[in-house]
Amino acid sequence: MLKLEHVSKTFNPGTQDEKLALNDLSLHVERGDFMTIIGANGAGKSTLFNAIAGSFYTDSGSIFLDGKDVTMEPEHRRARSIGRLFQDPMLGTAPGMSIEENLALSSGKGGWLSSISAKERRMFQDKLALLDMGLEDRMRQPVGLLSGGQRQALTLLMATMNPPKLLLLDEHTAALDPATAEKVLELTRNIVERNRLTCLMITHNMQSALELGNRTIMMNHGQVVFDVRDAARKGLTVQNLLDRFREASGKALDNDRMLLTEQ
Repeated sequence: MLKLEHVSKTFNPGTQDEKLALNDLSLHVERGDFMTIIGANGAGKSTLFNAIAGSFYTDSGSIFLDGKDVTMEPEHRRARSIGRLFQDPMLGTAPGMSIEENLALSSGKGGWLSSISAKERRMFQDKLALLDMGLEDRMRQPVGLLSGGQRQALTLLMATMNPPKLLLLDEHTAALDPATAEKVLELTRNIVERNRLTCLMITHNMQSALELGNRTIMMNHGQVVFDVRDAARKGLTVQNLLDRFREASGKALDNDRMLLTEQ
């Protein structure tokens, strides 16, 4: 479904700030995979997402989405097939517009916001009710007045209003408090399962990486150093992941945020 073949990307080549972010990386994601991605800061996780989304062109290698070579396809065209959420809840919505208007835009109505029908409004309300946050009763409220968790849940709903071929979740709960993060993760699980989406999720929480989805990969220095799925993943612990990182990199994981979330 998604295939990356020998993809490399270096930022600021030939300068003192040169950074090899993706290093001959190859990855095959099957249709329906829900893959969690972990790794220390600078491992290349977000750079991988940017390469898939087309935020930049890679230096070498090829990227295929649903059998189509998208390596040189611009970001706005890939966006028709790829949904994406970021760590910052402020991204992904228009804060000055109402909840209803944001949903209308994401559903493909474009500039015809004044023509939202009663049927469409009921559909928006039904989808909002699934979030269990009371937003279905606040359809005309500006999105900018929502809490971070509410905005992130709304953005998740918007990104999957027309189910994408691929959903990218870039630490989309990292800025939320633990209780809200847990609720958004459960919403994520339900929406991915309900729509049978192919999903990649970057997370700093290694326990969530093992509990969500069917496959987990670990990245280090722009490469995939560990890839486990299905039955082989069951029974793994956070300590197993730490041991695997040490084996693959030759050193212990040094990332306070990741380690503290596993206590």
